[in-house]
Amino acid sequence: MTAVSARPPLTTAAEEAGGPFAWFRTLGSQGRRAFVGAFGGYALDSYDFQVLPLGMVAIAAYFHISKGQAGLLTTVTLVVSALGGVFSGMLIDRVGRVRTLMITVATYAVFTVLCGFAVNYPMLLTFRALQGLGFGGEWAAGAILVAEYASTRYRGRTVAFVQSAWAVGWGLAVIVATVVLDHVSGGLAWRILFWTGALPGLFLLYLRRGVADAPLTEEQRQARTRTPVSAVFRGGLLRTTLFASLLATGVQGGYYTIATWLPTYLKTVRHLSVVGTGSYLFLLITGAFVGYVTGGYATDWLGRRKAIALFAVLSAAIIIAYTHIPAGQNSLLLVLGFPLGFCSSAIFSGFGSYLAELYPGAVRGTGQGFTYNVGRAVGAFFPTAVGFQAGGHGLGGALTYGAVGYGVAVVALLGLPETRGSELS
Repeated sequence: MTAVSARPPLTTAAEEAGGPFAWFRTLGSQGRRAFVGAFGGYALDSYDFQVLPLGMVAIAAYFHISKGQAGLLTTVTLVVSALGGVFSGMLIDRVGRVRTLMITVATYAVFTVLCGFAVNYPMLLTFRALQGLGFGGEWAAGAILVAEYASTRYRGRTVAFVQSAWAVGWGLAVIVATVVLDHVSGGLAWRILFWTGALPGLFLLYLRRGVADAPLTEEQRQARTRTPVSAVFRGGLLRTTLFASLLATGVQGGYYTIATWLPTYLKTVRHLSVVGTGSYLFLLITGAFVGYVTGGYATDWLGRRKAIALFAVLSAAIIIAYTHIPAGQNSLLLVLGFPLGFCSSAIFSGFGSYLAELYPGAVRGTGQGFTYNVGRAVGAFFPTAVGFQAGGHGLGGALTYGAVGYGVAVVALLGLPETRGSELS
């Protein structure tokens, strides 16, 4: 059972023409609508996720909860999102890419809105957990949908542009949160942030009317017999699934370590007061967007394995740099916000195309959903390890767990094949 075809890819007129937007032209009209659908779905997915941390201070004050209880709201989202990702992966192979995309968008939109109606902490925790079911499943559906429309030559950068939607949604959430929190009292402001999560509901109209699965993929899905989930653990796919899960664990473990603890490190250890302000977030988000896009081109130019390995090494180096810059050089720490956002985001650019190419069409959704989200679930424990180790080794020393995560990712690549230039079967 192989994921790719050995025959050389055909070259279209749009590919021959080249240019910076050739990747978009080669999608065709239906593929371009699919791209807009996947991009919008992921941007709104990011938006609905980010309204929680942006409103966390107001939420904690309203419900009188501890920092641990506040952090649990994020933890439960990530853990349940891993389950949602696995389930949606199986759904992708059974009912199709677009239908699964619609289900996941509707799920995270509904429960984000319900979070705004929570009357106590347990209710908010429950709604946030259920929001994770949709949050975890949306990425795989959108990435596979676009990957199957994209040309072989430009698949890496095309799917990476979908990934860049995360930075767009993040930036939109920051703008909305800034306006709402500055003009509305704290007790109501955080509720309004969650209520704006209804925006994806309007987006569903576009998905329903304008987007469809790639024709050949849909024909094959309807014609084939149902493939069991266990297929991703059989024969040659067992090795792929194990190493792809390890790769996803390392990359996401490193990312969650940075996202969770670096702001605290800069505030409490380096005593930087501007962390979390507009200027710092601007550098971080801008770096993330540029990283997503640049990483997509890199994954096509260098190959999937080399690009991921490159950004893993750079991300680990930046973590180490943060913890070894001498006291009194704090301005340099802020400047590093851009390359930090760049490298830690660019490494994700190749995931959508790489995981899609590793699995055959019959189990592509199951394989991609399982490996990415197992990595998310296990990687979510890296920040916990940092918290426990910080007491004995200091927060700076404990942050090296993030570098270890990226090292695990590089090792995992040794067990996976290069797939650049492969046609999806």
